[in-house]
Amino acid sequence: MEHLIDNLIDLAFAEDIADGDHTTLCSIPADATGKVKLIIKEVGILAGVQIGKRVFHKVNPELKIDLLLNDGAKVKPGDVVFTVEGKVQSILNAERIVLNIMQRMSGIATTTHKYVTVLKGTKAKVLDTRKTTPGMRVLEKQAVKIGGGENHRMGLFDMILLKDNHVDFAGGIEKAILGANSYLKDNNKALKIEIEVRNMEELKEVLRVGGVDRVMLDNFTPEKTKKAVEFVNGRVELESSGGITFLTIRDYAETGVDFISVGALTHSVKGLDMSLIAF
Repeated sequence: MEHLIDNLIDLAFAEDIADGDHTTLCSIPADATGKVKLIIKEVGILAGVQIGKRVFHKVNPELKIDLLLNDGAKVKPGDVVFTVEGKVQSILNAERIVLNIMQRMSGIATTTHKYVTVLKGTKAKVLDTRKTTPGMRVLEKQAVKIGGGENHRMGLFDMILLKDNHVDFAGGIEKAILGANSYLKDNNKALKIEIEVRNMEELKEVLRVGGVDRVMLDNFTPEKTKKAVEFVNGRVELESSGGITFLTIRDYAETGVDFISVGALTHSVKGLDMSLIAF
């Protein structure tokens, strides 16, 4: 996945600088040097420090970066994350890209941490989804991990997830599951299989057919989820999904499910406020 991060950074510079940062070029001498610090402006969980460092060194490997805090740190207004010293043109070229990435990642880590905290005392683990910013999935899923959550599949390539459309187009649950297992065997692949169910009847059919590692309970209420947990009795992993919010997630966790997926960790999160300031 490292190549995806490199590609993201290259694209960020391409869309922001193109044929030159003309504001900086016209106002800052090429040999001017200076120093900036990254200051946190609200409470949260820090993420993206290592990526920020990578961005600065992409534009100029000679920039001196002094790290004071790292990914996963609990931060508050006034905290200084790092200082950067070197050519001012290089610092200004990287400034917005570093802030965009770190604000986004820190916002995701902060949100994830809140969900993880509210689940303490239960066995449920918080999962992210594929509802990510195009091109930024690797970084956003890193941020979820930094915040204490767990990653679901990275993409369509590292797990089989038979959702409702797959099941319907395949001709039903049994055909979908048998087809998935045959595909893995024929192609010599070792991927986990998860299937989505919409009601108890579909859940019962899945258990009758077998051949899956996890079942996703789609839009089940907490009451129906508890019945599903009791019925399954540990035979497969169970994941709750669909419209679960910060206010309702604890109710789902107390049913005994193994995982709870939350699209809001990445699709509508607020960035953590921070600034780069010269000193």
